[in-house]
Amino acid sequence: MKLSKKIITKSSDLADRGYLLPRYDVDKVTRKTLEEPRWVQLGAGNIFRAFLAPHQQQLLNEGVVDTGIIVAEGYDTEIIDVLQRYDNLTINVTLKSDGNLTKEIIGSISKYVKMENDSDDFILLKEIFRKPSLEMVSMTITEKGYSLVDNHGELMPLVKADFENGPYNTQSYLGKLTTLLFERYQAGAFPLALVSMDNMSHNGEKLQNSVFAYVNRWVEKQLVPIDFSEYILNSGKVSFPWTMIDKITPRPDAKIEALLEKDGLEDMSPSQTLKHTFVAPYVNGEETEYLIIEDNFPNGRPLLDKTGIIYTKRETVNKVETMKVTTCLNPLHTALAIFGCLFDYHFIHEEMRDPDLVSLIKVLGYQEGLPVVMNPEIINPEKFIDEVINTRLANPFIPDTPQRIATDTSQKLSVRYGETIKSYVASSTLNAHSLKIIPLVLAGWLRYLSGIKDSGEMFEVSPDPMLPVLQPLFSEFKLGKTNAIQEIETLLRNEKIFGLDLVEVGLSDSIIYLYEEMSKAPGAVRLTIKNVLSEIKSN
Repeated sequence: MKLSKKIITKSSDLADRGYLLPRYDVDKVTRKTLEEPRWVQLGAGNIFRAFLAPHQQQLLNEGVVDTGIIVAEGYDTEIIDVLQRYDNLTINVTLKSDGNLTKEIIGSISKYVKMENDSDDFILLKEIFRKPSLEMVSMTITEKGYSLVDNHGELMPLVKADFENGPYNTQSYLGKLTTLLFERYQAGAFPLALVSMDNMSHNGEKLQNSVFAYVNRWVEKQLVPIDFSEYILNSGKVSFPWTMIDKITPRPDAKIEALLEKDGLEDMSPSQTLKHTFVAPYVNGEETEYLIIEDNFPNGRPLLDKTGIIYTKRETVNKVETMKVTTCLNPLHTALAIFGCLFDYHFIHEEMRDPDLVSLIKVLGYQEGLPVVMNPEIINPEKFIDEVINTRLANPFIPDTPQRIATDTSQKLSVRYGETIKSYVASSTLNAHSLKIIPLVLAGWLRYLSGIKDSGEMFEVSPDPMLPVLQPLFSEFKLGKTNAIQEIETLLRNEKIFGLDLVEVGLSDSIIYLYEEMSKAPGAVRLTIKNVLSEIKSN
């Protein structure tokens, strides 16, 4: 049987096999959603379908709300082609650390649309933005989606064109969003919350700054009235709440595909788009999830607090996000990704059976991270790390890979390690030179860029926008040879990558030393880790 509205209304087979089904009339909700839309989501990726859509489904099941979500995709529209084949339904498979799982068919996504100019979809999206009922536009478009400039600080071509042409025929993702905001302004300047739910610090501020850049340029060129700028700048009209989101949602897993097909579901195989997105009619993710949202909604707040999502002050959101991203989770994850690739691991949970790597991330979290953590009070940082190490990363049923986590590492280091180094530098009681694991991880990243495993074999470095600049530094890398040390020292001064000048703060020598140690021979990465851990233990 094919996943469709027909089987969730007429078949009891799925319920008998443990599937949770929508307890509401999906077609009725769809009609109501298009008449009185309240929630538009930008980005049709896994984190949305495995986390946000199920929470809206819970509200629909309980009769708390009567509308679903309209999902617009502006980067990889092939995703929409795949998902529409299944009547907009998604199977959400939650993988628990005890080996149990839940399977729920999600019907809360009422409509998928492509953000393509002059298309019927984009015309519909403009109509939706003109509706007074719209309360929230959420987005999960990845951290790269908010950047307007390339690695050289130059405006990206699509952004530059949109800056020049105004809100007509916009080509960039955020240019199209700003066009839609202009539609809403023209319709009556109705209030709206723009909520970034991407996994990055100060996400609301970054979204706000990017949108402001379009608006200011259009006003300067007299392409829009100055009143539009005043509308966007008025927080009582348009808000940009900060959020912290946390849930591991890896690529669709072949084991889950086999399980679903064993249950009688057809055509479950993931597709890979031309833009290398893996998409399937199902998503798989861990049970643990957090979403903390700044309580700033000028047109009415969604009722997600009734499903466990927390609304709070911006200050608290920032503390939770800083705790997670700079000390208690993301630095540990990235360290495992770097060394997992070097050691040829293919799953994060496999690395959690490696005593050297477990010891490494424990020191990184408990000893180097906790002393500078911003305690948000609503979550205990030490218990958060306990959960990360003992339950989440070790979950053998989460098929997440170091290769996936290693994607775009150059864009992550400044926050995941640079912020902690800054805290040590600024402290009157801590000394940056006492850090041992952070320099080890940064040295490991340099060694990783060589594309040579610890065994001496080659591997494919994960995608990263900085690879064209970084990989030439290691083009002549050979084990046992001194490799481009002067160029590496220059690289360590790059504040855009590391968040600060590592030469200036005095950490470059130790990083370069550890890099050279890791480059001596096959097995040198493992030996270097053991030596650093032994030194820490002896002290």
